[in-house]
Amino acid sequence: MVDDEEFVSEPIVGMLRHLGFQAESVNNGHDALKALKEKAYTFLLTDIKMPGMNGLELIQQTMDEYPQMSTIAMTGYYKEYSYVDVVNSGASDFINKPFVIEELEAKIRRAIIERDIKQKLRRLSITDSLTGLYNQRHFHTRLGDEVIRAERQNHPLALIFLDLDDFKRYNDTLGHLGGDKLLQKVGGIINANIRQGVDSGYRYGGDEFAVILIDADSDITQTIRKRIETSIREVCNLGVSVGYAQFSHGLSPEDFLTQADKRLYEAKARKTEKKG
Repeated sequence: MVDDEEFVSEPIVGMLRHLGFQAESVNNGHDALKALKEKAYTFLLTDIKMPGMNGLELIQQTMDEYPQMSTIAMTGYYKEYSYVDVVNSGASDFINKPFVIEELEAKIRRAIIERDIKQKLRRLSITDSLTGLYNQRHFHTRLGDEVIRAERQNHPLALIFLDLDDFKRYNDTLGHLGGDKLLQKVGGIINANIRQGVDSGYRYGGDEFAVILIDADSDITQTIRKRIETSIREVCNLGVSVGYAQFSHGLSPEDFLTQADKRLYEAKARKTEKKG
């Protein structure tokens, strides 16, 4: 909570804690931004009229840096600020002083529900419903972001492409239901063999999969590649062709992807030649 008047903020923080919320307060916008950098807060309650940075400016900066944050603006000068001004700043809601704690609690809980619904919808929009991995749309977004980060911070970045061998024959033999179960197993294998909270797995399309490896040098890339390949062969009794690439300075996301894709098709071509 941000308010330049402690006699206002202290009792509200106390009441919020009594309701079960973890709440803390500062008395200006600059201290609020500092606090947000030091600790993972999920909700911002701020007065609008404050010396220096006002509440609407604080909300705008907060939403630019922490777009998932829920925010409520409060003021006793409701004639000076319209609801439209508050919403345009990025706030979730607006409350006039003086207010009873029940009104504030209701607005906070409604904002939390709305935030959770948005997060759930966002997860659904970027997730492949069959395998539980991320989908191709999110892959391209994430790859672009990670290439920019690797370029800026000079961190190693790797990309793995996988294509199941003879999946069409498997699908034709056991039917689409059997094929779907196999793809689900592969999704689980990928998730189990990457570093949780670091790497990310994707169903690129059909029986093609991708993995983005963060801060991964060649040794880490090969270790994870071999683990996934071995697990698919042992659990699914199916071969897999793999292509990979290590990011190098100046590569665009498209060129990075092309390198891994090219090596994937080279691996598939070698298997075809052996069969021939």
